[in-house]
Amino acid sequence: MAVMLRELRGLARETAVYGLSTVLGRLLSFMLTPLFSHLLVPGENGAMQALYAYIAFLTVVYGLGLDTAYLRLGRTKSGGEADAGAFGAAYLTVAGSALALSTVIHLAAQPLARAIGLPAEMAVLVRYGAWILAADAAMLIPYAELRGSHRAGAYAGIKLVGIAMNLVLAYVFVRHLNLGLRGVLLANLTASLSCLAMLAPVILSRFGAPDRARLKEMAAFGVPLIVAGLGSMVVQVADRPILAKAAGLAEAGIYGTCYKLGIGMMLLVGMFDQAWKPFILERADRPDAGALIARVLTYFSALAAWALLAIVFFIGPLVQAPLFSGKPLIHPSFWGGLPVVPIVALAYLFNGLYFVMLAPLMLDKRTGAVSAATWAGALVNLGLNLLLIPRYGMMGAAWATLAAYAAMAAAVWALGRSSRPVPYEWKRLAILAGWTAALWWPASSVGLPARLLLLAAYPAGLLLSGFLGADELAELRSLLRARRA
Repeated sequence: MAVMLRELRGLARETAVYGLSTVLGRLLSFMLTPLFSHLLVPGENGAMQALYAYIAFLTVVYGLGLDTAYLRLGRTKSGGEADAGAFGAAYLTVAGSALALSTVIHLAAQPLARAIGLPAEMAVLVRYGAWILAADAAMLIPYAELRGSHRAGAYAGIKLVGIAMNLVLAYVFVRHLNLGLRGVLLANLTASLSCLAMLAPVILSRFGAPDRARLKEMAAFGVPLIVAGLGSMVVQVADRPILAKAAGLAEAGIYGTCYKLGIGMMLLVGMFDQAWKPFILERADRPDAGALIARVLTYFSALAAWALLAIVFFIGPLVQAPLFSGKPLIHPSFWGGLPVVPIVALAYLFNGLYFVMLAPLMLDKRTGAVSAATWAGALVNLGLNLLLIPRYGMMGAAWATLAAYAAMAAAVWALGRSSRPVPYEWKRLAILAGWTAALWWPASSVGLPARLLLLAAYPAGLLLSGFLGADELAELRSLLRARRA
């Protein structure tokens, strides 16, 4: 029992470190959004959004799925120590293929720039992007080793140093050296190379003669993950390059900047997912697992809907408020994209529903069904982007994103029913949806004090509507008494 408690404390400590580093990292990355809105014009922002979308796609390909495979299979059977042969094989394969691919992209930078809708003079940005991809790929296996050896502090520390360095260098290169968009990519490349240098001790200490048999085993596990990863990337970033080509770089820049203002819901969903997966997997054999999934979906929906209303009510005034020496958080030239923020936040809410309803497939190890659900969302996203963007511009892209995440949630719900029916509380979810819509509807025609009252009315309305059962009310009263004590 003492050993188990120590293991659980270690798990909790690592979860806290990874979770905190993820939140801090995303918040630091978000700080680049208002910075770039003031330092780059919408067209430059659009070029950056399109280029980083392609980088996101290629990151999945560059990794070859071997980082996840190494984490799962790259350690010895006894004691869980790192296998030097597996590390050497995985590292050389990923780094070598990355070097070759980036060399090809570097040499073909001008035709590739034209192909993705960038002016010929921006070919240098494609070259920077190629070497950012190579540097990031060379870090995948060392990062996996840090996670596998439970060195959460080192993992989080290097990640955060890299993000902070990227933020500071981007400000210096763009604001003080007037390098424009070139400075953004140069800052990213410098930060990535610096992190790779910090990981050198891990690489040198773990590297061994490549073991081809272990590489074959890891490739069989990891390469199929590329398919699911590409589907996920389609949903997340396909709208930027499509919007850039159909509506211009300026509109893509405005859309991409305002898309990131949904960070509050993104963080909520991300933190929930980190806690939810291990929680439900540890309870896979419980007879009440289905009821537990259903109740978690209800509670998550209640919390996420409240967060959604907060974003809808206050993101506009927050963005336009003179927060920095009289300057607004986001430059006024980007305010035309603010209507996409509520739609994007709602899309993230559906992403959270997808994570909850994914549980039956995870418990039954139906990874093929997970890939199918991901690609269902990807195809919906691609189809609607191509259909809606030419007519509705950035609003079409936002609605396509919402439809894609809703399709993914619907797909995992339908696929999960066949093997593990879950008694979802549809009546309570309908009450949540109706009450959220009723509060959302008048928000645009009232001032900030009234919006605060509407936000406070959300939990009050749920209490008065009978949303909570007698057992839940009793538990709530018990928690409040314990809090006061």
